[in-house]
Amino acid sequence: MDQPNTGRIARFLPGLAALARYDRSWFSSDLIAGLSVAAVAVPIAIAYSQLAAVPPAHGLYASILPLVAYAIFGTSRQLILAPDAATCAVIATIVAPLAAGNPDQIIPLTMAVTVITGIFCIVAGIARLGFLTNFLARPILTGYLNGIALSIISGQLGRLFGFSLSPAGFFRLLWQFVEKLGQTHTLTLAIGLGTFALLRVLKHLAPKVPSALVAVVVGIAASFFFNLGERGVAVLGSIPAGLPSLIFTSISTDALGPLVLGAAGLALISFNSGMVTARSFAVKNRYEIDSNKEFIALGVADIGAALMQGFAVSGADSRTAVNDSVGGKSQVTGLIAAGLLVLVLLFLTSPLALLPITVLAAVLINAALGLFDFKSLINLRHISMPEFRVSLLATLGVITLGVLPGVAIAVGMAILLVLIRASNPRDAVLGRVPGAEGFHDIKETREAEAIPGLIIYRFESALLFFNSDCFKSRIRDLVKTETPRPRQFLLDAESMPLLDTTGAATLEEVIEELSGQGVDFAMARANGRVRLMLERTGLKQKIGDAKLFTTIDSAVAAFRGTERVEVA
Repeated sequence: MDQPNTGRIARFLPGLAALARYDRSWFSSDLIAGLSVAAVAVPIAIAYSQLAAVPPAHGLYASILPLVAYAIFGTSRQLILAPDAATCAVIATIVAPLAAGNPDQIIPLTMAVTVITGIFCIVAGIARLGFLTNFLARPILTGYLNGIALSIISGQLGRLFGFSLSPAGFFRLLWQFVEKLGQTHTLTLAIGLGTFALLRVLKHLAPKVPSALVAVVVGIAASFFFNLGERGVAVLGSIPAGLPSLIFTSISTDALGPLVLGAAGLALISFNSGMVTARSFAVKNRYEIDSNKEFIALGVADIGAALMQGFAVSGADSRTAVNDSVGGKSQVTGLIAAGLLVLVLLFLTSPLALLPITVLAAVLINAALGLFDFKSLINLRHISMPEFRVSLLATLGVITLGVLPGVAIAVGMAILLVLIRASNPRDAVLGRVPGAEGFHDIKETREAEAIPGLIIYRFESALLFFNSDCFKSRIRDLVKTETPRPRQFLLDAESMPLLDTTGAATLEEVIEELSGQGVDFAMARANGRVRLMLERTGLKQKIGDAKLFTTIDSAVAAFRGTERVEVA
């Protein structure tokens, strides 16, 4: 293949280009990894289909084409796209109100929201919106996942104890649970708790063992040998053998608006969640991923999942970790896992019918505990109380208002927090430390001494419309309280990346006020963009070239009159 064609393939089909350069010596590692990923993926896909409120087979359907699509379009060597607990919970919150209790509408609506989500992702990738991976800040993502974890746990308590709970919010669900504790089916609870204990023991004693698969196999065996279904233990029931047909579905125009809004949130959440996983393993294995191409890959994977009657997927951290831990080298792992999932659907659906529902509940609760990040929450509390509160707000919003409204509120609060911080930025008055080079904040460095008659002021932010009043009032206070009265005010602009027209007008007011008080204004270390704005607004001429310095040292030398003035 000639070089131009290779470059074109790498641009549009980066995964396929990587497969074309595949090192055959990797195949044995990828084969083992593919077997391991499939072993974990089968029980988790069935369990997560419960979260998405679709029949068990659809979790397997959603796990096949996304792996193939990502192998062609993705840029991560280890990432496994598959059903994800958080994504499934979001899907259920979008689809359930629109289905209005009609089971025949669940699959068409789920497919529709998945296709729309895929389209959003593809458009976002083409529009180079990969930077949105940073839109959900870590505190919000932590709070969101903690809320999802609590919602999953509360939603599985009824299945674990052997009775049904009506769909409700987190606190109402807990109240229902407490009221129905007298209806507990003892054998069901014993199997569920035993499964949960097995999962936790394997996690600590044999972390590389596919614990979910072991739990499912043990559960099926127990169901078969002890006839659990006939003893009141709810079992999964029949799963249709074979692959689903590729179908297209239509939806009512009334449902289109809510589906589009839900899909927009789902696209953002699933992309951010997947990118956290993709980036962490890319850093570990020392390669780069392209966030814009990842957006496209996720979109194509979602459309593929929908065509097979599946639902939206995301980067699956547990299955990606399995892939990496057993030495998966490339996306051949995903292709092998997809092939094995097809074999499961063709030949192994009969045993799955015997699986106790309480085993799936234990698997989901165990997975939810993995989502809950208590350590990060404690760290946030020690590092940044405002971000800790935002994280708690995200959690509270998810468990009370629902996933999408809760995240929307938390994002709004985070944006408000950014604006508050930006409108009230840090600043510093600089001085010299005897015997040391450079200038230091006199509040943070006790040895730093201000230069008499000269205020060296650093404003640690862009000077824009929303913080210009803060800038002006701080300078007024400094000049008013400085003793002895300053003869010159030097603005260190190194930490000022931008200057808008409002900021320039405010700066002009400051210069005029200082001049009226007999204080000369000078500026040091302004970057090119700031200088351009100074020139366009006429401020450069007003300040004067002789008072625009490239360094603080040259400005101080000019003030003291002991060295030759160095001007920009």
